[in-house]
Amino acid sequence: MDNKLSQFHGSREYLALEKRDREFLEQICRNWQFSVQQIRQIIRISRDLETWDEGSLEEHWGVPESLKPGDRGEKEKRFKSLTLSWQKLKDVPKDYSNFSPGKIVNPVPGFQAILDERQILGDCPVASEKTRCCNLKTLDAVINCGFDCSYCSIQSFYSENKILFHSDLKEKLAKLNLDPGKTWHIGTGQSSDSLMWGNRDGLLEDLCRFAWKNPHVILELKTKSDNVKELLELDVPPNMLLTWSLNTPPLIAAEERLTASLEKRLEAARMVADRGIAVGFHLHPMVWYKGWESDYEALTREMTRQFKAEEVLCVSLGTLTFIKPVLKQLRERPILSKILQMPLEEAAGKWSYPLKIKEELFKAAATGLKEWREDVFFYMCMEDPQLWQPVFGRAYTDNAEFEKDMLYNYQKKISAIQNRRK
Repeated sequence: MDNKLSQFHGSREYLALEKRDREFLEQICRNWQFSVQQIRQIIRISRDLETWDEGSLEEHWGVPESLKPGDRGEKEKRFKSLTLSWQKLKDVPKDYSNFSPGKIVNPVPGFQAILDERQILGDCPVASEKTRCCNLKTLDAVINCGFDCSYCSIQSFYSENKILFHSDLKEKLAKLNLDPGKTWHIGTGQSSDSLMWGNRDGLLEDLCRFAWKNPHVILELKTKSDNVKELLELDVPPNMLLTWSLNTPPLIAAEERLTASLEKRLEAARMVADRGIAVGFHLHPMVWYKGWESDYEALTREMTRQFKAEEVLCVSLGTLTFIKPVLKQLRERPILSKILQMPLEEAAGKWSYPLKIKEELFKAAATGLKEWREDVFFYMCMEDPQLWQPVFGRAYTDNAEFEKDMLYNYQKKISAIQNRRK
């Protein structure tokens, strides 16, 4: 066996490979001398092919039994062919029509109450001056999530299958020193799903109480669940905003496997809007796959059928964006997922779709929701500033201008919804 391959025996990516691919990799390393970088690349490609359910390393490489060890020209030819085959799979829309994520096992998380000096208010973890950012503040009322979406960055921040609740959340909220002369937009959906835990340990009661006492705060609860029963039993303050991340049924089935269905999410949002509570939607992440045009058209058509523009505060658009630790961790997980079967380009220090694909996705969503465009605040979440003008016909010079316009429109819409609620 090539000694260079032994350097990877302890890596999680190598250990995540199926036995047949590890054995085949050892075989070709005995036949040819690869560089460390080539071995690393073969492991990565093998892991992607497994995860995408696109065949084995042997199928893409070709059986080498008739080849003589040391045939450098044949080795380079096959290595190049493998790389091109892998790249080709990424450069066309992925196909979910015959893809199954396999048996889905709901994880059983451990719940732990924490009582410490951990800060609960901070900046959005992906905030950047290189992309257009709304300067959202995040409230880590719960830490870690149980939905386990294949693309989610939360998995790179937290581990050990533990869900952490603050046993002194009410006291910590009361101690927040928020300038009453300023409007604050605070979200609770960045470190966990905002509604999946319901009112466990008085969570929703504490958040409602906080919002009532701080009318200068717009508190956003973001979710992929349909768990609104306990919330609707409470006296929900007018400055509390409930938003749903939505996606197409093929994406939900393949990549958001433990979340509520699209139908259930929209039903829950409808129940909330019927109570006179402001709702919003995030088409995020939009994903480029075979049939995406008709699927997202159907999604936007259903949104405008079920909701009036006067009920909806905001719609955000965004797509898949990864930092390197998340890319690494996705390849180490023993799951079937096509999420990384996509062209990846550097984007403000992260990795995402080329701008051309993003523009195509976002324009389709904006067109599908055109009847809302005059009365609903549309924006893009953490996307390149040059996408705004072609998609929305408007752009901001900086993040401060974006934040100011968002807060103005949010306050105006909340006031209008509240007047109808009286």
